Formats: sequence, structure tokens, C-alpha cells
Amino acid sequence: MTQLADFGVYIHWPFCQKKCPYCDFNSHVRDTFDHDRVGAAMITELTTMADQFDMRGRTVHSVFFGGGTPSLMPPEIAGQICTAIKTVFHPADDMEITLEANPTSVEADKLAAFRDCGINRLSMGIQSLNDAHLAFLGRQHSAKEALKALDKARHVFDRVSTDFIYTLPDQTTAEWLAELDTILGLGCDHLSLYQLTLEEGTAFYSMAKRGLMQMPADEISLDMFTRTQHRCQSAGLNAYEISNHAKTGEESRHNLTYWRAGDWIGAGPGAVGRVWQAHGRTETRCRKHPDGWLDDVTKNGAGIAEQNHETRIEYAAEAVMMGLRLREGFDIAAIEHKAGARQTWLDEHAVSLYCEQGLLHLNDDILTLTDHGKTVMNTLIGQILI
Repeated sequence: MTQLADFGVYIHWPFCQKKCPYCDFNSHVRDTFDHDRVGAAMITELTTMADQFDMRGRTVHSVFFGGGTPSLMPPEIAGQICTAIKTVFHPADDMEITLEANPTSVEADKLAAFRDCGINRLSMGIQSLNDAHLAFLGRQHSAKEALKALDKARHVFDRVSTDFIYTLPDQTTAEWLAELDTILGLGCDHLSLYQLTLEEGTAFYSMAKRGLMQMPADEISLDMFTRTQHRCQSAGLNAYEISNHAKTGEESRHNLTYWRAGDWIGAGPGAVGRVWQAHGRTETRCRKHPDGWLDDVTKNGAGIAEQNHETRIEYAAEAVMMGLRLREGFDIAAIEHKAGARQTWLDEHAVSLYCEQGLLHLNDDILTLTDHGKTVMNTLIGQILI
């Protein structure tokens, strides 16, 4: 049986020094703003949500500071938020607290201050070790600066994850594999390796629509993906999720909450949360613009712009889509317990067919992708959901 999802808290710090051309996250470039007011509002909001959704006192297993660029946050603000979370909720003994960081905002003293306030895991967005690619991606650091920042981080934190992007325009398979070998040679315990996608609303999306950039052909992207999986596995990093590779025990506990369709509260401008209640699961979406969000929190205690009640079928669809991304797959019976009879959301005939074709594997109600199935995951999801 697959593991049950833990409960987490997500804090969205939306401020950046520069908007990257591939990023569709809620981020805002600001020279000045009131850090203290934003931090206090985040504490107010997560407290309000804990009471509203009857989550106060629940054991929290992970906290994730995302963005934006949370490493731009004053460490004392992060410390105040961590203290509030430990007061409002019951912290697990091994609670994971992750902070996203950019190589340009990780001075050694500041990293130590983050560690001292409770952060115990750092996720660093390096994105490439090729200076030309870094410039194309709009990053403000060089490969040399990134490696120096990573070395600083690893001297401060026992757990450091790094993010990289591949399948860039004109990037060859040989070029990426050479870079990947360098990355693997760094000895990191966790890697997030994402293929570049063109998200609507980004600068890259607009450029592609105007014919100013062209992505690699599907067969090249597939070859890169397959070879990446094999190289990471050979280096002792398991693909516990389709784009995330880790040594055993170093998996991102917070992200597993998402992929296992668990509960989390999301606070901050643009933050999303999902919590299970008696009637089903509720999704919250906070107002995106920081100023409007601050006004809403001041007036109402929270900046929730949307509150949607998922149907049980909607919950099942997300649990399947997320669960298949995991090496462990998902437990059909566990989803059935919350979403109702499997016949209402799962096409068992299609599942049997794809198992026969070697794309899916079913064992004791646990459904997983095979290596071949990973290459056509999105198609399979569309076929097995009713």
C-alpha cells in the first residue's frame, strides 16, 4: 500500500529581482516594500485559515517557502513565520522546512541565519551550468557563481536540492548529457530536472507564438528524458517522481504531499491550498497582487480570492494525475475511500489494456507507470479516467 499523504503549509513570497522569461508563477519585481507588514500578514492569514478549516493543532510535517524568491526575505521574517506555524499547528518531530533560493541571494551569513531560524532544507534554482543558456533563461548568475553558491549552501545545510532546466532550443542531447554528468558529479542528494515548457503568459510563450524560438522536436525531448532517467538511476538517484531524483530518504516531503493528493494550507499572494473536509476537498486561491492581498488580509484576516469545493470525481482525477507521476504510483482503494466507487472515475478496461501493453503495472490495487509508460503518461491519464 502506498503511504498516506502528510499535512503541509505553503508560504508564497512573491517578490523577485527579475521576472524570468519562462516563469508563470505569481512573482512581482519590487525595489522596496514593507517586509514586516507582509510577514505579519502571512502569519495572520495562515492563522485565520487554520481556524476556518479546523486545522489548528493538526500535525504539520512540512513547510515550504516558495516564490518568487524567498531567499530575498529577511531571515527574521522567516523565523517569525516558522514560530507561528509551530504555535498554530503541532510540529512533527522531523518537520521539513524548505526555502527556495537563488544563487544571487545566498550570502553565507544569511544562509546561517535562515538555518538558525528553523529552515532545514534549501532548494536552489541553478537551472543550468552553461553561461549561454543561463543568459537565455534570464538568470542573473553565471555557472561559476552558481557553483560557489551551492558550495556555501552545502556547508550550512545538510539537505540541499538543486533545480535544472533542459530541452532548451538548439540544445543537443550530447550537450545536455555532458552537463548532466557534471551535475551528477557534484554529489547532490536531490535533483529536480525539468524540461522547458512554454507556459501561456510568459515571454517565451510569446516568442514562440511569433516564431522567434523553436523547441526541440518531440523525439529529441523524449531521448533526452529517457537518457536523463537512466543516468540519474545509475548515479544512485531514484526517479521517485517523473522529474525529481533523490537518494533514498532525501525525497522532498512537502512535494510528496502534493503528489499524494494530501492536505496543505497555502498563505501569501497567489498561494493555493487544498484541505479535506466532511463534504469533500476545498481549494483556496489567494489574491495574486501583493497590495490587494495585503488589503484583504487587513480587512478580513485572509486574502482568499477563490474558494472552490471539489467534487469527489474532481478529487479522484487529480489524485490519479498526481499519483501516476510517482514511482510508487497510487492506491486505487485509498482514492476510492474518498472519491467513491472506482467504476465512477476509473476505466478498469483501459487499465487492463495498458497493463497488457506494458505501459501500466497493477499489483494489489497499486497502479504504477512502467518505464515505457512514463514516455506517454499524459495520454494514459486521459484514457484511464472516466
